[in-house]
Formats: sequence, structure tokens, C-alpha cells
Amino acid sequence: MSRPIRTLAAAAAAIALVSACNSASTNGTSPGGSGDAPGNTRGVTADSIKVGGIVSMTTASGYSKKDTDLGAKARYLRANAEGGVHGRKIEYLGAEDDGQDPAKNMAAARKLVQQDKVFAVSPMSSVTFSGADFLEQEKVPTFGWGTLPSFCGPKYIYGFNGCLVPTPGGTLNQTWPEGIGQILGGAQGKSVAIIANDSDAGKFGIRTFQQGFTSAGFKVSYAKASVPGTAVPSDWSAYVKEILSSNDGKAPDAVVSVMQTPNNIGLFTALKRSGYQGLLSDPTDYDPGLLAQDATRQALDGIHVLLQFQPFESADPQMAQFKADIKAAAGGKDVPLNMHMLTGYMSADLFVSIAQKAGKGLTVESFQAAAQGFSDTGTLVGDRALPKGQKDSFGCGALVQLKNGAYEVSVPFKCYEPIPFK
Repeated sequence: MSRPIRTLAAAAAAIALVSACNSASTNGTSPGGSGDAPGNTRGVTADSIKVGGIVSMTTASGYSKKDTDLGAKARYLRANAEGGVHGRKIEYLGAEDDGQDPAKNMAAARKLVQQDKVFAVSPMSSVTFSGADFLEQEKVPTFGWGTLPSFCGPKYIYGFNGCLVPTPGGTLNQTWPEGIGQILGGAQGKSVAIIANDSDAGKFGIRTFQQGFTSAGFKVSYAKASVPGTAVPSDWSAYVKEILSSNDGKAPDAVVSVMQTPNNIGLFTALKRSGYQGLLSDPTDYDPGLLAQDATRQALDGIHVLLQFQPFESADPQMAQFKADIKAAAGGKDVPLNMHMLTGYMSADLFVSIAQKAGKGLTVESFQAAAQGFSDTGTLVGDRALPKGQKDSFGCGALVQLKNGAYEVSVPFKCYEPIPFK
């Protein structure tokens, strides 16, 4: 049984590592081996389905996605309590910690497939996914948050809310620009500054969100991937000076950060100290655990956070089910909810839903066939459909604001028409 228990692309070095390491992969054809021979049932027995995860539990900056593991465990425990998947219980091995390191991500993928012989990897939650090519080559169904290009296009890799960083020909989720437009009373005549880390991930984020905000009617006055990705700056004054004069010598109406919490705290604190009165937003800081420290709570107060799922404050019955499942997985304790839990939970939920559709004779082939025609409605991430989700976002989301020590819904969960990505 199980053991105890958010941004975009891996660096170029990680991609090179993938290429170097893939040459050693195997393609066994017998049940329990890797590869996708006819009738491949790797990780499947008469009464169980073996699943593992890869999560950045620890990182150099202290940022952790560890609760992704708890979220996945919660969904698998409920599936098992309800009789499993066509009588098979899910044997969740828990998540391997990749330390947000490309080499460890690859090593974790290899371990799960070659040593543990899992049927699927769900969840996969890290800003580096160097094991993607290996898992695709070994035909291992893999599920996670589609904020990496690896979730957009491969046959065996699925984003629980679709592909959020598509290649040309795909679409962009417009929740963030449309939501901020609603808060500001419309996008026309409004300006926005977008800032990200100096990395392949940050550059891709700037490209996508610059297009999205422009399409929504905003003037993008500043769009730079200029913040070091390896260490949090101790002095933000140069960035603040550039941002606050970017709108024809004036401050923009909104500043959006495509970075993780430690960077957001530094940037937003510096902007506030400079006297900036505009809207601040990021896609990361929806985590009640951040409210435990006064300094963190004050730094993030007033921030609007992008969500691509129903807010925890929602009265939706499925949110009530999620909360009950998390409490059960935490041993009956009320634990602070965070977006990482929902990442793990919805990754597991999509896997379970497709496996149920695949029927009793579960193989890699039957699972893939079921995925190709899969759809459902009204989930915590909106309406889901495959293979659409391997190219496009499901287009849904919300915004919440941290205000006076608590999160409030600033833009309710809604599905927006995505735009073509160019």
C-alpha cells in the first residue's frame, strides 16, 4: 500500500540530459516490463494497479510541492474505498522527490518504470520534466499540471486541465487577462507589466502571457524574463525602477509575476515600499500555509492569484468532496489546503476516470484507447475532453485575492474562450 506521505519548461541543459539518458532505456515486451507490446499490463495484476509520482518535495529555495503527494493519495484512497477500478485497488507508491533537479527527475522516472514497474506516473509536479521523453518512449501514462511544454503533444502525457503552454497551432487559456480585466473595469486603456525568471521557462512564459494580455485589450508596457532563476535577488530596486517607468514614464495598471513564492515576496514587497498602488498578481501564491508568518502574509496582502480550478472557498459539491478526501488522507485532521494538494488530486482523478472507462481488461493499449475518446463535465477544473487537452487548455479558471489574512474570490470560476497561440 501507499507510504506516508506551480512554472513552465525545463532548462536547455535538462533537454540535453534527456537526449543523453534516453539511449539506455529498455523496451521489454512481457507483462511487468517496459514498452508497449500487445497486451502490455506492466504494473497491473488481477487485483491491483501500481502507480507512482514525481514531485519537487525539496528545492534549493525552500519552495516545496510536497502536498501534491497528499492530494494524489487522497483521491486514490477514495477510489479504493469505492471498490477500486473494476475491482483493482490502486497501489500508490507515493512520490519520488526530484529536488527540482533535472538529473533527479530523470532518475525518478527510470526508477518508477524500470525498478518499481508502475503502470502510470500520477502525479508529476515539478518545474523540470527531463524524464518526459523517457516516459513517453516507454509508453507510461503520466499526469500532472500542464504548465510545461512536455504536456502538450505527447501521446502518453496528460495535463489535468489540458495543455497550458501550447506550440503554435494550439490555444491559450485567457483566465488571467480576462479576470484582471474584470477587476480593473475593462482592459481597454489599461497597461500591464509582466516579469519572469531569466530561463527558458521564463522566456516562454513571457511570450505566452504577453500574447494573452495583448489579445484581451491590454497594453503590455513591460515584458522581461530578467530575474535570475538560481537565486532570489536581495535587491529589487533595478526591477522596480524599470517597471514603474515602463508605461510611458508612468507605472502600469497591473504587474503580473510569472515566478514562484520567494521571488514574488521580494518583488511585491519592493513595489509596495515604492508606493505602487496598482494591481499585483501571480499564479503561485494560493496557499493558506503562507499566512502563518506575519511577514509573508503582509508581503502578499492584496495579491490576486490565478487559479485554474475551483477555489477552495467555492460551495461546489465536488469541492466539499475534495476537502473530505484530504481530511481522510491526513488521518482525520483538518489541514490547511493548498494548490499543490489539488494538483495531485486532479492528476489522480483524471487517471482514475480514464482507467474506469478502459474497462476490466486494463492494458496500456486499452487505457490509451479510452483516453482518445474521453470527456466529462463539471469537474473542479471544468469540462474535460481528450485528446483536445493534449493540445489545448480546457480554458477555465478563477482569481482569488489575499485580503486581511484570508483569501476571497475576486473573479468566480468560469470557462473562457481560448485564443489561438501564434
